[in-house]
Amino acid sequence: MTDKIEVAIVGAGIVGLAHALAAAKKGFKVTVFERNPQAVGASIRNFGMIWPIGQPTGALHERAKRSKSIWQEVAPKAGIHLDPSGSLHLAYRQDEMDVLEEFIATTSGYGATILTPKQVETKSQAVVMEGLLGALWSDQEMTVDPREAIAKLPGFLQQEYGVEFHFGTVVTEVSHPNFVAGGKKWSCDRLYICSGSDFETLYPEIYTASNITKTKLQMMRTVAQPGNWKLNPCLCAGLTLTHYNSFAHCQSLDALKTRIEEETPQYPLWGIHVLVSQNAQGEVILGDSHEYGLNPSPFDKAEINQYVLDYLKTFARFPSFEITETWNGVYAKLPGETEFIANPEPGVTIVNGLSGAGMTLSFGLAEEVLAD
Repeated sequence: MTDKIEVAIVGAGIVGLAHALAAAKKGFKVTVFERNPQAVGASIRNFGMIWPIGQPTGALHERAKRSKSIWQEVAPKAGIHLDPSGSLHLAYRQDEMDVLEEFIATTSGYGATILTPKQVETKSQAVVMEGLLGALWSDQEMTVDPREAIAKLPGFLQQEYGVEFHFGTVVTEVSHPNFVAGGKKWSCDRLYICSGSDFETLYPEIYTASNITKTKLQMMRTVAQPGNWKLNPCLCAGLTLTHYNSFAHCQSLDALKTRIEEETPQYPLWGIHVLVSQNAQGEVILGDSHEYGLNPSPFDKAEINQYVLDYLKTFARFPSFEITETWNGVYAKLPGETEFIANPEPGVTIVNGLSGAGMTLSFGLAEEVLAD
């Protein structure tokens, strides 16, 4: 006997959960299949940043803002701590300041402003003030604890919308409208495959032809900071300006990249740019690096973590730098693209390759996909 369902989703990471929400809001009966007892991939191994400031103006920035509004709607109902932290991009060299000023002069819709060092000091007690020239302040960014969010969203979806979850259940075969999950035959009207970096299992020929690859990042977490110390805004500095596409149009960026390559080649070598966030427990999350390839090494490099810490200490100070956890995450990436969407057969949609921006873009992307 084949069980019939309306919408089936493979993967209970943030992309799968976002599609479950979008489909459930449209009134569909949704069933999610996750191979693990709980999602353990890149969706729980990140900063938890909802980061509109990193998305270029236009469709992606609008998608990020829509995702943010959905987080604001869902998080309180799901019991997820959502911190409207905002962000500071700190500048200590003139070439960094040049990029920030050009960004403000050439973009609109971000609501960002340039702050003086004295103004920065009122925003965060963590900023290294020595040598600071100024900062880009945005109040649009928010943070969640990704481990908490990914753990609580299924319960919310189940209670609020009747979404059914089958954890520890691997989808091994698809021939729409039929598929096999956990050794059992199912049938569905629509199937969305949101399998993250585990993309070889279903439709492997599609992924081979797509040139999609994997990105490994290394991250760390401090102990809970003593005395209820607060980071407040998420922090980053000059390296981050070279990473996010929202700054890519700035002509002054070339000089910054050249200087970084000449002075500190280890940072571009390992794709390092340093971000700092804090969770509700007071722990500070640090990272990260970017290593690309279909078979990234499972072994972390101590030198990369040290590079991150060395750069971090040029712009941020905490009461305690004691590291309690280190880990790596792996996400799917399609070079030159912001997501990978394919329809290998009628009724089946593959959604993947959000390139590390899953927390920022998934909710908005899911609504767009379900609207098609």
